[in-house]
Amino acid sequence: MTEAQPTATPPGAPAAPAAQPSPFAVLRRPDFRYLWTGQLISTIGDSLTSLAASIIVWRLTESALSVGLMLMVTVLPTLVFGLIGGVVVDRFDRKRIMIASSLLSAAVVAAIPFLVGLHIAWLYVAVMVNASVNQFFAPANESVLPEIATDEELGAANSIMAIAQFGSTAVGFAAAGLLATTANIEVVFFVDAATFIFAAVMISLVRIAPRLVVDQTSVSEIIRNLGVGAQFIARTPILRSVTLLRVPVLVVFGLQNVLLLPFALTALHASEFEFGLQEGMTSVGFVVGSLLMARLADRLREGQWLVISLLGMGLAGLAYSFTSSIALAIGLIAISGLLNAPTFVAGRLIQQRHTPAEMRGRVFSTSYLLRDIVYLGGMGLAGLADIINIRVLFASSSLLLIATALIGAVLPGLGQPAAEWRRAISLLRAAPGAPGLAAGRTASMADFELLGRYWPALSGLPPSDRESLIERARVRQAAPGTAITRAGDQGDAAFFILSGRAVAGTTSSEGEYRALSSMMAGDIFGEIAALTGSVRTADVVAEEETTLLEIPADTLRTLMDVPEFSKVVLGKMSERLSRTASITDLPRFGGADHRTLRALRTESAGSGETAAGEPS
Repeated sequence: MTEAQPTATPPGAPAAPAAQPSPFAVLRRPDFRYLWTGQLISTIGDSLTSLAASIIVWRLTESALSVGLMLMVTVLPTLVFGLIGGVVVDRFDRKRIMIASSLLSAAVVAAIPFLVGLHIAWLYVAVMVNASVNQFFAPANESVLPEIATDEELGAANSIMAIAQFGSTAVGFAAAGLLATTANIEVVFFVDAATFIFAAVMISLVRIAPRLVVDQTSVSEIIRNLGVGAQFIARTPILRSVTLLRVPVLVVFGLQNVLLLPFALTALHASEFEFGLQEGMTSVGFVVGSLLMARLADRLREGQWLVISLLGMGLAGLAYSFTSSIALAIGLIAISGLLNAPTFVAGRLIQQRHTPAEMRGRVFSTSYLLRDIVYLGGMGLAGLADIINIRVLFASSSLLLIATALIGAVLPGLGQPAAEWRRAISLLRAAPGAPGLAAGRTASMADFELLGRYWPALSGLPPSDRESLIERARVRQAAPGTAITRAGDQGDAAFFILSGRAVAGTTSSEGEYRALSSMMAGDIFGEIAALTGSVRTADVVAEEETTLLEIPADTLRTLMDVPEFSKVVLGKMSERLSRTASITDLPRFGGADHRTLRALRTESAGSGETAAGEPS
């Protein structure tokens, strides 16, 4: 994507708005097209196998329990391999994992017709093995999308990918039903095997830059890292909020998905054909919703989309529980499917944008594990329909969804306005040509006291060190749009924000926006580069009138010998570093003294390299 060269902006003037890319611009990327096409075809194949396996089990056993067990064996591998898959994905080449998984699935699915001839139990084994392989493919697939699409394209990319991952299931179900009635049902599995091979070929064409992985891959290290994804989610506010939100949502989804069939047949007196039509309209609604999200995803922030989507689905479900018309019910289910798309897209965007590349496998696999456990719990609650009126049960669950949406509106991290995010992108795009900091003035005791409001530990500095800090430090004023630091510059100072707000981000070699983090009064940035003598890794731009306290690198290093000062600086560094993998992955710390490294290892054990978009 060709970018216009930014021009300098006068101090105090707002940055020129960035040109908004087409919502379907990501389709011009061959790598995305290959990935999407492979996903589309293989998902159709998965749907073929899913329905065909259930039909075979029913034909051989005529047992609803046996059909239900088929669902269970597809979920069990998540409990066994879910977390392991995420650790492996973060330690090996994700492209190779995806190709190997696709080829292995092709072999397993192609063997099903022969295994069924031996005994029906082998069908369960084959389905479970295929589901186990997916525990490695899925987190790898989720993790590579941000490496193919820019951050601005990511909303549209996830929306279009959602069509391939879920909208295409209706095609697979219809094709499986047609093949089951007009041809030998075993043909379905050979067709599915061919779709996996096709997907492997498509993935092989995708250009994904190899990642340098220096983590140990021993069994003990893999076991130690099983809980890292959950720990990362727990200490990242927006991911923690989304996870808390998903628990009641998944319970409702699991419950209502089971109730739809008995509700349609008993409460609505629908035929099986009408129920099938209702299910098909869910997929149609989801596809329409995904297409709309491709255009609208960046109009609101992800948290706002979640709240609107869940609230809309809750209201649609409540209306569905009171209707007696099958035609109206089908329409409401189609609306619910349309509103489900923002939930899927927004949830994916939050995880991708707030998880560094080297952690995505573990975070996504933890998310899958939670999803399947809670979803199964919701399905189990459907048994309440035997003792509670099904309309009352459906309405109650819809009310729970509405309440969850309202709670989501106040959870931390979910309410950032979209205009604020777009303005931050605009400022970062203009950073290369934006004016830099003015000369500033010498710091005063009043400035030090202001900083002490945010960093109380600084009050413990000895008078001589306090005077040295005040003497060497300078106070800089940054008008909105001022480039405070630029990526690639030598890190010769650190900055404390006394007032205002700044945004940090990185760009690719083509000048495309990649990451974003916002900093407020009391935050420090640039300390890593200042302490190590390395270059800046991010652009930092003032979002509003901002007052900064600049501390030269040599003064910062001297002050690090003061325990009180060292403690607060290392604490802030370890907080930032705790968002990623291991401190041993930080080659940029090669210039730091051993005392500093030991302190960081102690304070941020299990943490890692500065996340994309974090200033240093």
